[in-house]
Amino acid sequence: MSDYNDRDELAERRRNKLRVLHFDGKDGNELVETEKPKETLEDVGGLEEVKKKIRMNFIFPLQQPELFAAYGKDAGGSLLLFGPPGCGKTFLARAIAGEINANFIHIELQAILSMYVGQSESNLHDLFQQARQNKPCVIFIDELDAMGGSRNTMRQHHDRMLVNQLLLELDGLQSLNDGVFVIGATNTPWYLDSALRRPGRFNHLVFVPPPEELERETILQLKLANKPVDRLQLLKIAKETRHFSGADLEQTVKDAVEHALERSLQSGSIEPITQDDLRTAARKRKATTLEWFATAKNYATFSDMNNDYQHVLDYMKNNGLK
Repeated sequence: MSDYNDRDELAERRRNKLRVLHFDGKDGNELVETEKPKETLEDVGGLEEVKKKIRMNFIFPLQQPELFAAYGKDAGGSLLLFGPPGCGKTFLARAIAGEINANFIHIELQAILSMYVGQSESNLHDLFQQARQNKPCVIFIDELDAMGGSRNTMRQHHDRMLVNQLLLELDGLQSLNDGVFVIGATNTPWYLDSALRRPGRFNHLVFVPPPEELERETILQLKLANKPVDRLQLLKIAKETRHFSGADLEQTVKDAVEHALERSLQSGSIEPITQDDLRTAARKRKATTLEWFATAKNYATFSDMNNDYQHVLDYMKNNGLK
């Protein structure tokens, strides 16, 4: 029963986004900004298996094109990142672009939607054309489930047409898009249209888990940088925030900052953030990833015909999640 409620909620989110009026700038301006990220995979803590797969499918074909060409593999392709929200899928996509010194186009649904019939599909095509004119280029499609959800559950014709256009653009990767990389990100890959997952489209599925203990310590350090702090033992906080996402940790720091600010307002001077501030903030929060894992486990256990989500079950087993 909860599965249908989730689908209804997703459909309502799509309908709300479709009410956004988009002016596509036919005067020659780019629909979205093309940038060149400075981040690389070295800036991504942990995730060694994820980075290994990314290097094999994205990095090495550019660095050793002759070797990969001998096996019929060109530079370019697509990758689907999935996992709990707030775990750094966007940062990882930017790091991939930085690693190959490629341009980066970040596509969100509201950037292409239009109230006019056929304009949304045209906008999506223009964005792919923009990438082809700026290659090597990484196209990052955020919340792919909102753009490429299952057509079987869509009531509106223009919803289905947008998915069809996305399929056409992805098929163009085989002939038109040498040097163009498409990375999708979603928290709910089980809602994607099955056609998006067939070979040649988003056939590389990569699970992005919550940060490990040392990664959590690093995130806390970054979020506390340039703030007045007492002597902190962040590794202890990292141990107490198991399964926290990066977003959870950021909110923990914000809550700790509020505690310090309250004391500062009372004393009239700047009070540092203490270990107790962080510990109290962390204990008042629960990892938002836990709800995601509960849902993902159902799909991985009962609806995963191709073992696409086995990494999720392995992670849960290795990290004490039931």
